[in-house]
Amino acid sequence: MAHKTYNPITPGRRGMTANDYSFLAANQPEKSLVGPKKRSSGRNNRGCITVRHRGGGHKRKLRRIDFKRRKLGIAAKVKSIEYDPNRSAHIALLHYLDGVKAYILWPVDLKVGDTVVASEQADIKSGNHLPLNKIPQGTTVHNLEIKLGKGGQLIRAGGSAGRIIAKEGKYVQVRLPSGEVRKVHRNCWATVGQLGNVEHENVSIGKAGRTRWKGRRPAVRGVAMNPVDHPHGGGEGRAGQGNPHPVTPWGHPTKGHKTRKNRRTDKFIVRRRKTKKSR
Repeated sequence: MAHKTYNPITPGRRGMTANDYSFLAANQPEKSLVGPKKRSSGRNNRGCITVRHRGGGHKRKLRRIDFKRRKLGIAAKVKSIEYDPNRSAHIALLHYLDGVKAYILWPVDLKVGDTVVASEQADIKSGNHLPLNKIPQGTTVHNLEIKLGKGGQLIRAGGSAGRIIAKEGKYVQVRLPSGEVRKVHRNCWATVGQLGNVEHENVSIGKAGRTRWKGRRPAVRGVAMNPVDHPHGGGEGRAGQGNPHPVTPWGHPTKGHKTRKNRRTDKFIVRRRKTKKSR
């Protein structure tokens, strides 16, 4: 999928790129699968900001995605491929033979008119949903389930894909897009194929306004603040630029500080995700 480029008629247009959505359906989303999406703008139930730099942005409608794929053995035809403003991946509208409609994440090789199915006996082709113990080693997967019956939770971003690299006992080793190798129960399900919109990460935003459309507000550097507002603030001139211990406004370490606390699932991690090489 190619990128669209623009003539530099304004400073914001210079260098700007965007995804080519010409192959997506121009129709409205399926009404029965669309609902309202309430925006919190980073505030909790008391109205206090708990996540900074959120707010504004364009209104969106929530598309209900079927991450579980529990209509087993019933074939479905791909009716259309659509844009979803709530995620980086595109979505595909399925029409099941029994009349039910559902949205799923769209893998690269899936085309309008193709048939997909969720079954233990399904073929190993893009869009089919199977248990991990039925998927051959080396197969590319997405929408990976890590808790039995909960539905896909991992590998759901645009262009992402995992790979089954080993099987031992009741666990299957899956290499995630981050480089982490993780053990997943053999009875958990996953969808075959790589997710579409592969070029999403290469889009050049071009101007600040496009970021505001997404609901992201500006972030002010700590060194530009006063000492009362941030530990990095204050000083005559441009002081504090070489701070060896970057922290948050509340003094907690950041930029590389490990925050993982779920030791209960550490035993399932075979290899940690890739880390930046020290210079």
